[in-house]
Amino acid sequence: MTDSHASRHARASKVIPGGVNSPVRAFQSVGGSPVFIRSAKGPRITDADGREYIDFVCSWGPMILGHAHPSVIGAVVQAAANGTSFGACTEAETEMAEAIRDCVPSVEKVRLVCSGTEATMSAVRLARGYTGREKIVKFRGCYHGHGDSFLIQAGSGAMTFGNPSSPGVTKGSAQDTLLAEYNDLDSVRALFKACGDEIAAIIVEPVAGNMGVLVPEKGFLEGLRALCDGRNTLLIFDEVITGFRLGLAGAQGYYGVKPDLTTLGKILGGGLPLAAYGGRADIMDRLSPVGPVYQAGTLAGNPLATAAGLAMLRELRKPGFYETLHKRAEAWEADLRRALKNAPIPWCINRVGSLLTLFFTPGPVRDYDSALTADTKAYGRFFHAMLDQGIYLAPSQFEAAFLSAAHDDEVMERTAAAVRKAVLKL
Repeated sequence: MTDSHASRHARASKVIPGGVNSPVRAFQSVGGSPVFIRSAKGPRITDADGREYIDFVCSWGPMILGHAHPSVIGAVVQAAANGTSFGACTEAETEMAEAIRDCVPSVEKVRLVCSGTEATMSAVRLARGYTGREKIVKFRGCYHGHGDSFLIQAGSGAMTFGNPSSPGVTKGSAQDTLLAEYNDLDSVRALFKACGDEIAAIIVEPVAGNMGVLVPEKGFLEGLRALCDGRNTLLIFDEVITGFRLGLAGAQGYYGVKPDLTTLGKILGGGLPLAAYGGRADIMDRLSPVGPVYQAGTLAGNPLATAAGLAMLRELRKPGFYETLHKRAEAWEADLRRALKNAPIPWCINRVGSLLTLFFTPGPVRDYDSALTADTKAYGRFFHAMLDQGIYLAPSQFEAAFLSAAHDDEVMERTAAAVRKAVLKL
């Protein structure tokens, strides 16, 4: 990493905690100073020194079309000319809600917000208000934003109440969050056996993306649906990452399991701050001003964000978009496997659609504990070896790599060649 990035980070650190406005941007787990980006186009980003990289972070998922797609940029420019915020209703908000409803079968009504964290926090509050219950079930290693109910670390045993994993999270919040193991229905059954009548909702990433990509095993999501049905508990799918990534209907369409509430973000806003939560009309109508559950947002449904998101969805709805993207992702995985064939340390790859994680562990990686067996130091060496060759990966072993429609054959060939060289650094 160049001294110029280190000096920029030092400057930022004087006025921003850690020099970053989101911890995922820091390079703490891989070492060095974060790269400061100046611009992006298609599958590439350009740093503040003018150096170009092939980008597999894609702004952590939203750039499924590639950066600065003309349709999205044009929509934003046109919307900005009419004003950036009104604090009042717009037809674009309705059009966005209708588009979500048309794409995601489980959603009858939807509320727009500004971030994935806001969506998940609001969905949990709504579930509690609808059911009259206080406890929720989440899974170790699944990330749902930085709301108090979600920043809970695991205890020992299926019945251990969570303890706060961040100062500022109260013990009361922690005690209302029950922890289960991803891909382990028995751990959920144990919680329901002990206090099922107190559980308002299960919230889950249907495809885990924040401990690396973890694939739901056959019957896992279906089992959650059945458990919820048996105890009048709501099932919340956190599709902030998977929504519009695995298909127009997200992971719930990909796997054929219908939740009660869904949270969406990232791709939804076309790269601008926009998220949503939605579900059955009888649940959503518990929200203010119709019902008693309060949630509000001054910039919710922002006209620039809705314009970008609608332009994005129009592109995604074109025939054959996902089929082409998924075939490219299959070829991407095959290229990586060939390039890693002679790696001197164990590795495994998890992929669903255009989401992929390379773990430096023999695998299989199916839950939080198996993810933690990954060699993070090896990943750090691999990350910097790839960065030196102009390939920008997530600066953490426990994140996903994202493919966009702009990642063409030339980009993939160059990436595979870089992997073959990078394995020599392991």
